[in-house]
Amino acid sequence: MESLIKMDYLYWLVGIILLITSALTLSDSTNPKRLSSGFFWGAYGLIFLIGNFIPPLFVGLLVVIMGVIAGINGVAAGKVDMPSVTALQERAARLKNRLFIPALAIPFFTIICAVVLKNAHFGTLRLFPDKNETLAGLGVASIIALGLACWITRETPMQSMKESRRLLDAMGWAVVLPQLLAVLGIIFTDAGVGKAIAQITTDFLAVDNRFIAVAAYCVGMAVFTMIMGNAFAAFPVITAGIGLPILILQHHANPAVVCAIGMFSGYCGTLMTPMAANFNIIPSALLELEDKNAVIKAQIGTALPLLAVNVLLMYVLAF
Repeated sequence: MESLIKMDYLYWLVGIILLITSALTLSDSTNPKRLSSGFFWGAYGLIFLIGNFIPPLFVGLLVVIMGVIAGINGVAAGKVDMPSVTALQERAARLKNRLFIPALAIPFFTIICAVVLKNAHFGTLRLFPDKNETLAGLGVASIIALGLACWITRETPMQSMKESRRLLDAMGWAVVLPQLLAVLGIIFTDAGVGKAIAQITTDFLAVDNRFIAVAAYCVGMAVFTMIMGNAFAAFPVITAGIGLPILILQHHANPAVVCAIGMFSGYCGTLMTPMAANFNIIPSALLELEDKNAVIKAQIGTALPLLAVNVLLMYVLAF
């Protein structure tokens, strides 16, 4: 059934924001690499905006060019005019706790859209696309939060575009990693990496033992996430190699428990890898820490015990 709010609308909005970022970057004479940086954000915006209307080969070429630009360190940040510390403190004192309203509005309206308005209809049209209510609701909630932020701060939408550009500059090329790594996981699955992992697991581990099979899956999710940098990329590969054939089909584990705790185990790997640059390296840069791996070192003490707990939880709950 057709929906009133389509996912394409949100992708187009993201594309427009990225194209505005590209234009601001190209016009910034203080950016030492404004041409390559501007092209990077512009190409990324075009993929969101017209990716469905151009040949896949052209999209692939844009992605390759973006990869080359990132590889030669061609994405740089320009100079952003920021208010003085005194001015920021004065604004914070004036706005007080109202500053939290836009941030809290995002989860609040996302829940409203995904739960209360999930099955809302207007005639023959659904309000949200089927099976994408939460993601579409997150997009709608973000737009509402933007309106609230402009109203509370008395700033213009263009100021939000400048702030978006500042944030993208701080994150750099790593902002595209989640999408690329998730796609890489699908490619690995289609290439048969999951089957190879299944063969190696059955050859070298006693997966007839239920606990060993559970540990292999959870630890495998964490380790492969550390390699790939993203649990979404690791999930289809390890689940196709260990979770589905060994835990679910051989040991008759509950698929919902296996998948939920398996993803959680992957997140443990996310906490321990520099490959998850958008989670672990960028925060170090934003906090101006001398050790770029400081965030990872602080998280290992949580990740390893949590991984052990996940193994025990799956062993107890999945069978």
